[in-house]
Amino acid sequence: MSLARCLRPAVSPLAVLSIVLAAAPAFADAPRGHLVIIGGGDRPASIMQLFACLAGGAQGRVIAFPQASERAEAGQEIQAELKALGIGQVVVVATDRPGADTDEVLRLAEGATGVYFGGGDQAKLMAALLGSRLARELHDLYDAGAVIAGTSAGAAVMSRVMITGDEKRPLSKDENWQTIEADNVITAEGLGFLDDVVVDQHFVVRRRHNRLISLVLERPGLLGVAIDESTAVWVKPDRTFEIVGEGPVLVLDAKPATVARDATGSGLRGTGLRLDVLRPGAVYDLAARTVTRLGTTPASAAPPPCPGR
Repeated sequence: MSLARCLRPAVSPLAVLSIVLAAAPAFADAPRGHLVIIGGGDRPASIMQLFACLAGGAQGRVIAFPQASERAEAGQEIQAELKALGIGQVVVVATDRPGADTDEVLRLAEGATGVYFGGGDQAKLMAALLGSRLARELHDLYDAGAVIAGTSAGAAVMSRVMITGDEKRPLSKDENWQTIEADNVITAEGLGFLDDVVVDQHFVVRRRHNRLISLVLERPGLLGVAIDESTAVWVKPDRTFEIVGEGPVLVLDAKPATVARDATGSGLRGTGLRLDVLRPGAVYDLAARTVTRLGTTPASAAPPPCPGR
């Protein structure tokens, strides 16, 4: 008797179908697009060439948002940077909030294969987009397969819970984030491409550890993804992300931790907080909240393999 015939009765076709159907909902509604979330600072070729490839290169059409910047020339600079990557068409969408609900502005997003958010103040960018028809269209583009990228402030807006950069109780005018405590990190609503993650940027260079530790201890359901300058996380449709660029990414997970507050309610304490320190080439599974590849890829100008469109 063959091995196949021996095993056949053990798993019925109905059981196999049940397993497939049970697994299907986890992927059925998942976005088909990619996220390239950049921690600010200089943008290495490995990051920007990856974005250009995911956006379709010479056949791509990218819409760029400069609203976070106070500089009038920011839109032109972003456009020039992206065009230099060989992207076929780059359209600057410098709309305000009323304009983000108009058919005229929505037509600018039609057929976009990529979206790019520049740096500056994330609150200014969200003031132009939050709750608008254009914001919903950006989600539709992501669902359909577009790549969404942003640097610095443009990285902060990627998560639904957005760190604004403001602190309720600073101890000094010159130094921020000197404590680890609850109800001190001010957050607002971001664009929500990631629901269960909070993104921080410029992380190691600007020593922002205290604010992210405070936030994930206060809200353990949020996975803290802290990206340093000249570094990006590339979030793929399978809910894994790969580190690209030059520096580290720290992942803080308080979900398995035991967390408590002092009698005052503001002092945070905890045990079992998980910290992963990742560098280019590492891969992290967002669904499982675990590192699947630690990676040994050195910082390099060469982008990782791009799946194209």
